[in-house]
Amino acid sequence: MTPSPEEAEYTKKQSNGRWRRWGPWIGGIIGIAALLWVFGRIDYDRFLAMLAGANLGFLLMVPAAMACEQLLRAWKWRQLLYPIRPVGPFHLFGAIMGGYFANLIIPIGASPVVRSWLVARRQGLSTSSVLATVAIDRVIDGIVFTGFVPVVLILMAVPDPTGAISAGLSWGAGGSFILLVLLLLGLARYRLHAQHGTGWLGWCVDRLPRRLVAPARRFARSFAVGIVWPQEQWRRVGIVLASVVSKLIAATHFLWAGLAIGVLLQPVEYLFLLVVFGFLAVVTHFARITAGFTVGAVFALGVLGLSEEQALAMVLTVQVANMLTVTVIGAPVLWLRNVSLRELRAVGDNDARCG
Repeated sequence: MTPSPEEAEYTKKQSNGRWRRWGPWIGGIIGIAALLWVFGRIDYDRFLAMLAGANLGFLLMVPAAMACEQLLRAWKWRQLLYPIRPVGPFHLFGAIMGGYFANLIIPIGASPVVRSWLVARRQGLSTSSVLATVAIDRVIDGIVFTGFVPVVLILMAVPDPTGAISAGLSWGAGGSFILLVLLLLGLARYRLHAQHGTGWLGWCVDRLPRRLVAPARRFARSFAVGIVWPQEQWRRVGIVLASVVSKLIAATHFLWAGLAIGVLLQPVEYLFLLVVFGFLAVVTHFARITAGFTVGAVFALGVLGLSEEQALAMVLTVQVANMLTVTVIGAPVLWLRNVSLRELRAVGDNDARCG
């Protein structure tokens, strides 16, 4: 017998609840098992000697490149915010780093909300309006990222006899590009509906409980205010170029980490790592696989002919440099702006409830 819509919805909620409860445990077990497998293949004497002999100058270039990348991202964000309010790039840079640091101490994926709240708090704006500019920034970044995939596949003979890696990158980039373009068009249509309270958005809001209708309408209108695109042509071009350059800077993280231990790859191979690590970060995040990025990154570097010791040294160097950069810059930003841990938790809890 076919279940009723109510029964189907109940079954779906039960299934989602079971995944939320057991998903992190399953991902944790898979991730730890894979990590132990990697660690079991390491020659620790060689690994420690490699770290001890690392070039300090090249090591310091890793956090320097990370800081430069985020400063450029702050400039790009400024161009998106400009139609709402001009905000200095260094203020936005601080908000970005403060959001990353908040995500370290409260790991709930609330960095975009925290950075939006930090800017809105100081500029007298709505957090949801600023958050909309972050969403557009992410979509533009994603579209630009997918453009690197065909470049890599054209310029590089991927060391993959089965063709699985090339096929995965092609399908992943193509699917992501289509979804991101549709999302961008959806945001534009959302703005139109939110301004007039019509269409599917108005229909959904009107069917909420009475006490939630007014707050939902306010949020919808406020979020729509942030769905903007600068009028000046140079700002539009600058946003895209800044996204491209920031990706190229991100690719140098492993360049400097490799040079520190005497590893130098071909230029296109760093772009290959950029696109592989980009997809890897998304997959491991949503699959909730503990240390999945570390294991996947070691495998990707191994595909390029590096030993497990070299690969693990480079991955750990980049990860430690990232945490240190975020902490050294992000923590003072939150302290100087008098942001308490309680406030961060409140922002994160609100984001989790909305999710």
